[in-house]
Amino acid sequence: MKYRIGVMGSASGPAIKNQLAVKKSIETGIYIAQNNCILVNGACPGLPDEAAFGAKHAGGLTMGISPAFSEKEHTELYKSPRENYDIIIYTGMGLMERDIINIRSSDAIILLGGGVGTLNEFTVAYDEGKLIGVLTDTGGVADGIPEILEICDRALTDFIVFDSDPRSLVEKILALMSSREGPFTEDERVTSSVDTKPSVVAA
Repeated sequence: MKYRIGVMGSASGPAIKNQLAVKKSIETGIYIAQNNCILVNGACPGLPDEAAFGAKHAGGLTMGISPAFSEKEHTELYKSPRENYDIIIYTGMGLMERDIINIRSSDAIILLGGGVGTLNEFTVAYDEGKLIGVLTDTGGVADGIPEILEICDRALTDFIVFDSDPRSLVEKILALMSSREGPFTEDERVTSSVDTKPSVVAA
């Protein structure tokens, strides 16, 4: 079965005008596709859509999890794209609730830049024990994860990896996925089969 890698990040704001962040987003999508994985995102504009563009044009399969109830609402109310997606799931759940479906539809996620919405996706993924790749030097939340966790008194666990190079980050995530079981629930608490002592895999 193919792994599903979620790409979460800036849908608007300064990061989507940062050409380095855009380039890295496209490359992330390309490497996800080249490793025979499915790219999942929130079917939103900005950096996640750039990653979908990269994956689609590299022959990969792309799936968007829309906050909208329908295609009409997706394009007209949320002003969101369709072109780079093989599948769009219309949740009708709005932005915040959609994020939970987005995370749970992914085996691992990658953060690109990001604001408050991306922060929400990160905290859901963190608390649910998902593998998280952080593409550094893309601005926003992605470059602030260590400080965010410190403020929240949470550990930098071994299911979070950092890299400024998209290819290397995707490779790190795939290596971890191939050797890890879970996450799974135990008395409504998310756990995994790996030790979660603080550690960082950095570039």
